[in-house]
Amino acid sequence: MLVTGASGFLGSAVAHVLRQKGYRVRTLARATSARANLDPQDEAFTGDILDAKSLDMALEDVDHIVHAAADYRLWARDPDEILRANIEGTRLVMGAARKAGLSRIVHVSSTATIQPLEGGLSDETMPAAVLPEMGNYKRSKILSERLVEQMAAHDGLPVVIVNPSTPIGPRDIKPTPTGRIIVEAASGRMPAYVETGLNLAHVDDVAAGVVAALERGRIGERYILGGENVALSDMLAAIADLIGRRPPHVRLPIGLIYPFALGAEAMAHVTGRTPFATREGLRLARKTMFFSDAKARRELGYATRPYQQGLADAIAWFRQAGHVA
Repeated sequence: MLVTGASGFLGSAVAHVLRQKGYRVRTLARATSARANLDPQDEAFTGDILDAKSLDMALEDVDHIVHAAADYRLWARDPDEILRANIEGTRLVMGAARKAGLSRIVHVSSTATIQPLEGGLSDETMPAAVLPEMGNYKRSKILSERLVEQMAAHDGLPVVIVNPSTPIGPRDIKPTPTGRIIVEAASGRMPAYVETGLNLAHVDDVAAGVVAALERGRIGERYILGGENVALSDMLAAIADLIGRRPPHVRLPIGLIYPFALGAEAMAHVTGRTPFATREGLRLARKTMFFSDAKARRELGYATRPYQQGLADAIAWFRQAGHVA
């Protein structure tokens, strides 16, 4: 069993679940990737999903793959890096898996590929279209998922697609954009918020859903792996309750923050540090991102714990890692 992205947030959780279920896990990570999330019990390969040779080597004597590697950034100094990792990387992984004759593939996509439904819950029947104003992260996830769908339909690729919503919890090593919100809120550095909503799920529950899709998912189908639909204000209030702080009560219009995001991105080009506020993040926040994961619960036996537990576990891990005092 090969897991790409096992040094990252969701990928490490998937490797952990596989290990618990008795699978022999092989990981693929770049030489520059942090190693803290890699388990010494696993067979570690150093390589890159953009390098076909290292993919072929990592796939030798492997029957299954979970492709969880992705560039989950809403801003990059070189935006093409996100496109290369998420589109070209997926094309190369799927091509290598097909050449190796794998019997089962799981492609970890995102609910970024699902069209938000204002005032309702989106599901797998509502694919998002690529729009000119989209940022590279959302664009890359949509295009890479369409690529996988085409290979399943035309090349017989034995792939199941999963669409995690917003995982939260331990081992968010970079951290992810949502992890940064948790860190900033837990540190008392979010005096205001915008009106939006997220679908929050404990990362370990999402990982269990990925493995369930590997074992029981229908080839060619996709499954939303979500949790609870939560207003951002409620999420911040839950964080405040967990750490004993007052939650922010100032709600700002999204349009008011755009100039700040533009300035933060300009500064990031100089410093190289990822800005907290980004234009793509604000574009995503304009629509409530609420989803239904009924299909995964029905067909995969998918189940989740309360989102507050994910927040508590995330804060505990961020404290241990030194991100939160």
